[in-house]
Amino acid sequence: MTLKVALADDEPLARTRLGRLLREAGCEVLAELPDGPSLLEWLRSAPPLDGLFLDIQMPGATGLEVVAELPAPVPVVFVTAYSEHAVRAFDTQAVDYILKPIAADRLQRALERLREGRVPHRSGAELQAVLAPSTPAGATRFPVRAGDGHVFLDLKKTTHFDVEDEMVWAHAQGSGKLQRFRTQWTTLAEVEHAFPAAGLMRIQRHLLLRPEAVLGLKPIEGGRALVRVADGVDLEVSRSVTPKLKELLGL
Repeated sequence: MTLKVALADDEPLARTRLGRLLREAGCEVLAELPDGPSLLEWLRSAPPLDGLFLDIQMPGATGLEVVAELPAPVPVVFVTAYSEHAVRAFDTQAVDYILKPIAADRLQRALERLREGRVPHRSGAELQAVLAPSTPAGATRFPVRAGDGHVFLDLKKTTHFDVEDEMVWAHAQGSGKLQRFRTQWTTLAEVEHAFPAAGLMRIQRHLLLRPEAVLGLKPIEGGRALVRVADGVDLEVSRSVTPKLKELLGL
């Protein structure tokens, strides 16, 4: 069954990537819109849809506001970088709620729900199970790959996390230098949920910093900054995050 779908996301790269993943999964993508108002305008004359993929935080109208104004009922899958809207999303009878960056197998499960016409009725406890941290509360260690098995890293020895090709990598001190280790996570949001009290800071879309690991900071053009986390290892901080990080570091 070929699903006819449309999507809305204000981030061009995320919008393009989601459209590509949907097409690769066999969907017919009828529209890719940059915000809520343009999506609502398009929907007024749109053909019947099997599904609508919505970001939540968009200019003009949030994904939740778009659902409230839909001219006709459409099965909705929310796609967002934030887990805190999940309860409200399922209150709207959303078919699914996917955290960015999207893994192909996770998207496939959402498409299966669309094909089957299933709308999950999830209790608060079930939502906690879906979005819960993958490490115990208060944990300071996490598993990483080591050959055919796993070893455990201490968060306090970790400088930062990055995501690449839907895999999260931890950077930690080992053998006198900074080393890169593959974790079991697929998104930085999962890391944040695993260590909610650790004060981890998203300094770029693909970079999650442990501020206590910062050895130095250097302002650069455009209101951005470079932070040093190890000898010869500098990370660029986005313009929007730089003031907050400087304040946190007492600068």
